[in-house]
Amino acid sequence: MTESAPFDERLVCVAAVAAAHGVRGALKLKTFTEDPGNVGAYGPLLDETGRELFAVRVIAPAKGGVVVAAEGISDRDAAEALRGLRLFVPRARLPEPEDDSFYYEDLLGLVVEDPAGRAIGRVVAVHDFGAGEVLEYRDEAGRDGMVPFTTTLVPEVDLAAGRLVLAPEALEVAA
Repeated sequence: MTESAPFDERLVCVAAVAAAHGVRGALKLKTFTEDPGNVGAYGPLLDETGRELFAVRVIAPAKGGVVVAAEGISDRDAAEALRGLRLFVPRARLPEPEDDSFYYEDLLGLVVEDPAGRAIGRVVAVHDFGAGEVLEYRDEAGRDGMVPFTTTLVPEVDLAAGRLVLAPEALEVAA
C-alpha cells in the first residue's frame, strides 16, 4: 500500500471545467469549494500533476459553480478544449476546516480501525455520488470496502493520530 503525499504537497480538487461560456474564453466551473466564489482566491489553479495552468477571476455565479475568466484563455475554442479538466490547488493554500469538517484529501491514507483498535485498512478515496460521502478503504490483501461517511458509521476521525474508527454497523455495511 502506498503512503499518501506529505500534507504540504497534497493537491485538492477545487473545481472542474464544465463548459465554455460565451465566445471570449470564459469558463463555467463546477466548484467543490464551500463558497463557489472562493475558487479564484487560492492562487493559480493547477492540473493533477501540480503544473500551474492559470489564475482565474470570478465573473458571475452559475448553477453549481461560477463563470470565470482564465488567464491566457481568450476564445471559445480554447475554453471548450478544457471541458472536463479538473483544477487543483496545494492543500497548504486552503483554510483550515471547521471542527468536524474535513477536506477529502486529509482523509486519504488514514488507518481504518475497528472498534477494538485493530487496523483493517487505509482510506484510498472519498466519493460523493450525490447521496452523501462514501469512504473507500483497502485492506492489506488488496480488497476494497466502502462505507457511508456519517458520524454514526464513522464515529471517530483523528487526523493527528492518522486514524479513523468504523462502528460495528459499518463493518456489516462494508462486508
